[in-house]
Amino acid sequence: MAWDDIGGKGRSGRPEMPDLEELFSQFRRRLGISKIPWVTILGVAVLLIWLASGIYIVAPAELGVVQRFGRYIRTTTSGPHYHLPYPIEKVTKPKVTQVRRLEVGFRTIALVPTARYQHLPNEALMLTRDENIIDIQFIVQYNLKDPVKYLFNVFNVTKAVKGAAEASMREVIGKTNIDDALTIGKFKIQQDTKKLLQRILDNYEMGVNIVAVQLQDVHPPQQVAQAFKDVASAREDRERAINNAQGYRNDILPKAKGEAARIINEAEAYKEAVLKKAEGETSHFLQVLKEYRSAKDITRQRLFLETMEEILPSMNKIIIEGAPSSNLLQLLPLGEWGGEKGGRP
Repeated sequence: MAWDDIGGKGRSGRPEMPDLEELFSQFRRRLGISKIPWVTILGVAVLLIWLASGIYIVAPAELGVVQRFGRYIRTTTSGPHYHLPYPIEKVTKPKVTQVRRLEVGFRTIALVPTARYQHLPNEALMLTRDENIIDIQFIVQYNLKDPVKYLFNVFNVTKAVKGAAEASMREVIGKTNIDDALTIGKFKIQQDTKKLLQRILDNYEMGVNIVAVQLQDVHPPQQVAQAFKDVASAREDRERAINNAQGYRNDILPKAKGEAARIINEAEAYKEAVLKKAEGETSHFLQVLKEYRSAKDITRQRLFLETMEEILPSMNKIIIEGAPSSNLLQLLPLGEWGGEKGGRP
């Protein structure tokens, strides 16, 4: 059945809109249901379309949360499903694997052609444990771990997470010195803030899982930034001086220890030599004493001869042949005693 056959042509030669009643009449005749009113057929068609509107598909990254007259009924996983058509039931499909991002202390205005950000001091300025003000900008990444709690327990999840993140960071910074926050303590701040924030959100039963807390920029306020730079420079000078002193210490101490060990070893060797010599002399003296007591005259004579053997080689000697002359004064080295050099060798 063509459209022209039903409606015919008007004066302009264009097809006219068919009469609905005539259209349904022909449709009923062809189906053999000419006795059923067209309004009933139209109602059945609308009913079928309404019932078919309950078919829905959940994507792999989603979960389907079904509500009946506003009350939670069930959760469906990925794939095709059916729920009673609106307004009896409705389905919400939150993306549970999507990582959402929150910015605290700043806002991204544009990323292209160049990145531009807006600084928010009322969020970024925080007080440290040593009563210094610090400017902190950070982001929070989170996803959903319970879509039912996420949808029904909190009215504005984004605002609640942002407020809890700011409060958690302020508490952690309030327990941290400014030096640690500016230097070596950033990783610990991130981890402590993440744990505290997760605990707060679990207490609120938000159904949110914190993926990461990342510090973007940490610096002193602009009004005192130069003073902090001066302090940092002084601290670097101090560290450099300490490193130089430690290097000198590491260089001089081994040398001093080696010299001390050498002196101690020499002293120990000298001590042993002196002791051995003294012991030998003592042993020799005791042996001589024993011989002396057994034969005093012989021992005395032997000691005299041994002493002369030691003394005479180093002395000037005069040997006189024959009987000694009575006038021996001329042989004495009197000139040497009077300060003049003379005498005979």
